[in-house]
Amino acid sequence: METAVSTNSEESVWGGGNRPLGASYGKLMMWFFIVSDALTFSGFLVSYGFSRFKFIETWPIADEVFTHVPFFHGNYPMIYVAFMTFILIMSSVTMVLAVDAGHRMMQKKVILYMFLTIIGGAIFVGSQAWEWATFIKGDFGALETKGGRILQFVNAETGERAALADFAKTLPEDRVAHEDNVGVWYDEEGYQTSFSLNEVIAGFQASPNILVRTETINEEGEKTLLNRQESLGRLKDAVRVVEGANLIRNEYGSRLFADFFFFITGFHGFHVFSGVVINIIIFFNIILGTYERRGHYEMVEKVGLYWHFVDLVWVFVFTFFYLV
Repeated sequence: METAVSTNSEESVWGGGNRPLGASYGKLMMWFFIVSDALTFSGFLVSYGFSRFKFIETWPIADEVFTHVPFFHGNYPMIYVAFMTFILIMSSVTMVLAVDAGHRMMQKKVILYMFLTIIGGAIFVGSQAWEWATFIKGDFGALETKGGRILQFVNAETGERAALADFAKTLPEDRVAHEDNVGVWYDEEGYQTSFSLNEVIAGFQASPNILVRTETINEEGEKTLLNRQESLGRLKDAVRVVEGANLIRNEYGSRLFADFFFFITGFHGFHVFSGVVINIIIFFNIILGTYERRGHYEMVEKVGLYWHFVDLVWVFVFTFFYLV
């Protein structure tokens, strides 16, 4: 005797009929994307943590790297990064309010809160671009040794970092950039630092108040400061001037730090930028009344899930790069 199998949606395996877990197809796919992307970011951050642990003795100190604030000169460790984080978290709050207003079919409030979310995301992306530019440009400059180690400079009288411009001499060297109309085989002029190696060394020798600081962290958790005699000895190993940071060299210390910084913060910044673009599209759809005609604002809720995800990821990136 055959047993009849009911195909009633209430008795299906999911228990939710054609809405598994009680979620729509769109929200379920968004959750799948968030989980997969979370695993990707986890892999990046675990790699960063492993590299930092392996090269902990030469890893840059965040409080000495991220000290800039737009339009202000001085040393403000972590101030602007904290501001960026606050803006992004507040944009997550406005997104929650937009979703809540959508549930109550309050179009004008959804428009307002989505607009504030877009502004917050745009400020964050712009701030991150400014931070990248500042990080690439550098502030003090340093020397690189044959073994790839970084030598920074400190004013012994004040105990503060000394920029190359503070003591480097100007020597009668040919440092005029070539022009494309000069020379048959001209291709491209390579990057030139503000000072040559000889100018930095000559200036250091003439400035007894300047000392060398290595990238090695001592027991007090600070970079190792050499005395005058040791400083003169270390300069013999210098092979080039380094200004700022890129994927090859880094005036702040280990070049791996710059590699991870550009890759991970850039990857997250791309997510935020994509979120801003999506939010703008949703924003105009709200103004046009698209979701009013549909009778629901589920699209706002779906993009809200993505926005909360990028905010949460930034909390971990902020912790790994700036706080730990």
